[in-house]
Amino acid sequence: MTFDELKEKALSLPYAPGVYIMRDKTDKVIYVGKAKKLKNRVSQYFQDTAAHTPKTRMMVSKIDHFDTIVAASEFEALVLECSLIKRYLPKYNILLKDDKGYPYLRLDRKQIYPRLTIVSKIADDGAEYFGPYGSRGVTNSLLEAVLMTLKLPRCAKQFPRDVGRDRPCLNYHMNQCEGWCQENQSAVRYRERMELARQLLKGNYKSVAESIRGEMLAAAENLDFEVAAALRDRLTAVEALGQKQLVTAGSLADTDVVGYGETEAKACFAVLHFSGGNLLDKDYDVFPRPDNPQEAVSSLIKQYYLSRGLAPKIVLLPFEIDDSDLFSQLMEQQFGRKSRIRIPQKGDNMRLVELANKNAFEEAQRLTDKDERMNATLVTLGKMLAIPTPSRMESFDISNISGTDIVASMVVFQDGKPRKSDYKRFKIEDLPGQDDYASMRQVVTRRFVHYKAGDKGFDSPPDLLLIDGGVNHANVALEALRALDLSFPVFGMVKDDRHRTRALVTPDGMEIRIDNNQAIFSLIGSIQEETHRFAITYHRQLRSKRLRYSELDSIPGIGPKRKQELLKTFGSLTAMSEASLPELERLLPKDAANAVYRHFQDKKSEK
Repeated sequence: MTFDELKEKALSLPYAPGVYIMRDKTDKVIYVGKAKKLKNRVSQYFQDTAAHTPKTRMMVSKIDHFDTIVAASEFEALVLECSLIKRYLPKYNILLKDDKGYPYLRLDRKQIYPRLTIVSKIADDGAEYFGPYGSRGVTNSLLEAVLMTLKLPRCAKQFPRDVGRDRPCLNYHMNQCEGWCQENQSAVRYRERMELARQLLKGNYKSVAESIRGEMLAAAENLDFEVAAALRDRLTAVEALGQKQLVTAGSLADTDVVGYGETEAKACFAVLHFSGGNLLDKDYDVFPRPDNPQEAVSSLIKQYYLSRGLAPKIVLLPFEIDDSDLFSQLMEQQFGRKSRIRIPQKGDNMRLVELANKNAFEEAQRLTDKDERMNATLVTLGKMLAIPTPSRMESFDISNISGTDIVASMVVFQDGKPRKSDYKRFKIEDLPGQDDYASMRQVVTRRFVHYKAGDKGFDSPPDLLLIDGGVNHANVALEALRALDLSFPVFGMVKDDRHRTRALVTPDGMEIRIDNNQAIFSLIGSIQEETHRFAITYHRQLRSKRLRYSELDSIPGIGPKRKQELLKTFGSLTAMSEASLPELERLLPKDAANAVYRHFQDKKSEK
């Protein structure tokens, strides 16, 4: 379908809730969305595309046709949207990378020697499942702690097949297992011990501790002190395990805290799981920075909880989302438990959200490299200035002291980095005195005269010109370009009282603040400092060369050594000009002395 046909179809849609499915020319689903009113939402894609973000414009450009499904209610549209996103995994939807679900511990008590194993989902197989738990790392730690506490096997041996077939493994010799692979161990005793593990996983620490304590006291009464000591150690381990609160029976947490953080290039969705005020675990997912954070979080929390199969009592969010009530209903429908959605503004809950946001930002920052940060900064700069993303930026500055040795610098930043091979410096020519505007006009003109001629080193066109100075300097540069029938974006760099660029200004006087965006403020500041450094370095070189030059250099027969002797003897050119010819002849050969004497006499006669 053509763009106009897509627009016409969108305008014919009903004012009803539903889901829209965008497809490309191969019929592949590239985006799924829901709408309160299909006509309003879908037609927005085909109205003013210039107002769209780059990502949305790209998605719209790929749409060949679309389908819609009218729903009975907005809630039904939400359920359908979640189902379709999970089914199609559309390219332009923000998707969780990991939807494996929370892990569980599985125990099949029908076996003679039941073993605890980690699984991703509950199956209808008659086994008992514990959890879910936050991650495989947490679940592995829990399983290790329970097995070690009760000295149950953690090896790969299979029972009863491997009973008596080999010597006990290292765990037995380290007193971390009771050697269930030996023939003197019974299956009944093994199952009794596994029952204690089962009770621990159900959270019954106290009953397990009491059972072990009873055995310990009985052994002590029978004067079996070695067994009593082993039971005492086991009791201590069980009590310590309970105090750590590693297990949350039935569900992962009573409170989940959602955090969101973003860098210039990436964003992170993080979830902190709390139970009884204790932090249990953290999940997070990092993805390209979205156009709309609220929309991204709204989409991700639905995917997150539906794929993991549980609903916490409370979900704290960093900001309001449009369909929080619908999400709560969805949790109740799926899991029989209605999660309460809160957006805290103060107190302890607000501090928890701040902690989640900090975790999210740190993960996003950790996974954003320097090039990604700079590319994102340049994209943002382009948006701020309403120009295409600037790859090549050229900056100009004028340097002089009291109107002498006037010079200009041109530095080039390519993709946010200095390109020193393209730097240029200019000595301002044929100006009667100090005139910064005329100097700027001259250097911009000279740079782009070379560009129009195709001269090597000047043949690359800039995406952005940055002029050191305010609106008048920017106007002068713009006039120089127009005189050459050229057009490039031109902005002046406006400084604050600490000589840092606080804003960019257009030739017509509109200021654009950059000090409220640290990445852009730092980039433009670096460009301004580098331009000034390059200009002042060239100015100092010329000034030093001029100061080193002496009028004695123009006198025949006076070289560096004789010049040094004259200055050492007379101290200054003024004293030298007052010297008599005999005084000069005592220091120099006659011809050289006469040349010096005549030089100063001629100079006096000219006055």
